[in-house]
Amino acid sequence: MGGVDVLALAEELGTPLFCYDEAHLVARLAEARAAWGPGVAYASKAFLCTAMARLALDAGLRLDVASGGELAVALAAGAPPRSVVLHGNNKLPDELEQAVEIGVGRIVVDSFDEIDRLEAIVARRRPPARQQVLLRVTPGVEAHTHAYTSTGQDDSKFGLGIASGAAAAGIARLRGSPGLELVGVHAHIGSQVFRVDAFARAVAVLVDFVRPLGVAELCLGGGLGVAYVAGEQAPSITAWAEASRDAARAAGLPPSVRLTAEPGRSVVAAAALTIYRVGTVKEIPGVRTYVAVDGGMSDNPRPVLYGSGYEAFLPRAPRAPRPRVVRVVGRHCESGDVIVHDAHVPADLAVGDLLATPVTGAYGYAMASTYNRVPRPPVVFVRDGRARVVLRRETAADLLDLEVEGEWWAPRAGEGSQRCDEATA
Repeated sequence: MGGVDVLALAEELGTPLFCYDEAHLVARLAEARAAWGPGVAYASKAFLCTAMARLALDAGLRLDVASGGELAVALAAGAPPRSVVLHGNNKLPDELEQAVEIGVGRIVVDSFDEIDRLEAIVARRRPPARQQVLLRVTPGVEAHTHAYTSTGQDDSKFGLGIASGAAAAGIARLRGSPGLELVGVHAHIGSQVFRVDAFARAVAVLVDFVRPLGVAELCLGGGLGVAYVAGEQAPSITAWAEASRDAARAAGLPPSVRLTAEPGRSVVAAAALTIYRVGTVKEIPGVRTYVAVDGGMSDNPRPVLYGSGYEAFLPRAPRAPRPRVVRVVGRHCESGDVIVHDAHVPADLAVGDLLATPVTGAYGYAMASTYNRVPRPPVVFVRDGRARVVLRRETAADLLDLEVEGEWWAPRAGEGSQRCDEATA
């Protein structure tokens, strides 16, 4: 992978291990920039570290962040604040304060309460300056994906609905705000969407809404699906952009409105695989065979959350026939800790083998946890026969660094978070 022997890499760095092909990342970022043009942003929630952020910035993309933590990583990577887009359905007051203070390029407003908070923050800004915002709307389009990853329907925690009139009210509110400058509209219909016609339907609704507004930007968010298992096919980033642009043109989007997007999964998912070591093979006659590895739901919660499917193979024999069907499970104390429900593997799979699951570059490490106090795996980028660790393996010492022997005190209003910070200091 990237000219590097995966077996040797795993022996040197240990398992579990996330391995990313850097050339693949660079190619997908370049495709996104070419397909969508200036203004396209990388959706960092899919996978973020400073190395990934720098690749996106070098490719000419903005960075879409959804928390103060993601913003901190973007800034540590050298992102100019103007290149950052701040998302979130419930941005914390201190996150909004920081965003305004440093001058992030866009804040995607998600609710009337957020408008209230943002106006109050901007009013205190010295010297006075307006904050550019987009309004997130829900177009009422079903994306035909998992219920937990559908976001464009009327019943959503995200944005303001077009059909209900809330979106129009939000536009009016922002236009009347002295401190906020409405520059565009944002929408996102869901994740892991395979059909470009779903995006086209959303575009038709959004163009009708945007056309009379005179804004400069319409952002379609992300959500393009990727193929995880044999038999699946997904559109390319280029095909997605072309279909969306054709639909916008047919719906009458004014040429003055820039159409853009925020790809994430489609950039990073297929760039990576996760390497595990087999620790147990448990055969239950007449039922199934369980293959337990040294990772699990702590490094890939998607199968538990969404029933997501993956393939599995042995790096020592990646093209070997895979006639044996097993259930690949993790090491955590949960029956639901399943990585691959029905994995096809070589007949000679045995304890000690390395086992890989491909297409784990999105929402694996990004959603990783330390459940059962299991430290998170390292992340390594490979390219041209060389490897570089971009996120080291977490250790028990890292986990214990959070432990404090705090003194008892009687909390008083307004002191809670301050006392917590003092305790860790």
